Amino acid sequence: MTTTQQEIRPSAAAKPARWAADAVAAMREGARIRLDYSAQSLWRVDRFIDELRREGTPYAAAQTVLRGFGAYAGEVIVRQTGAEWWATGGDHWVRTPDGRLWDPVDEARRCFAGDGSLRLLCRDATTGSAPR
Repeated sequence: MTTTQQEIRPSAAAKPARWAADAVAAMREGARIRLDYSAQSLWRVDRFIDELRREGTPYAAAQTVLRGFGAYAGEVIVRQTGAEWWATGGDHWVRTPDGRLWDPVDEARRCFAGDGSLRLLCRDATTGSAPR
């Protein structure tokens, strides 16, 4: 019997996993940028978010993209650390095996505001640093 990754993951992961996959597809098709769920790929995501901000993209126009990028960063953390998605009240967090909670979707918003980094969030979550 074969099980897919989606079947064995908690239901809290369903939406963020889909948002992340949508972001990967949009970047591949629209911007011709390949995202491979590696920590290194978050450099490209941070740069793309910086570019959106520098171009003066309104937050309302970027909101769905930022949610997808945050979910993508969360998926990178989940895959690297064995973390799990947690959800409550429509918000989604990543809980690393050491019990810490991370909010990659909010970090994407902070990145858009010029005060965050998905790459650094992933580094902190995978190396045991304190949550940002």
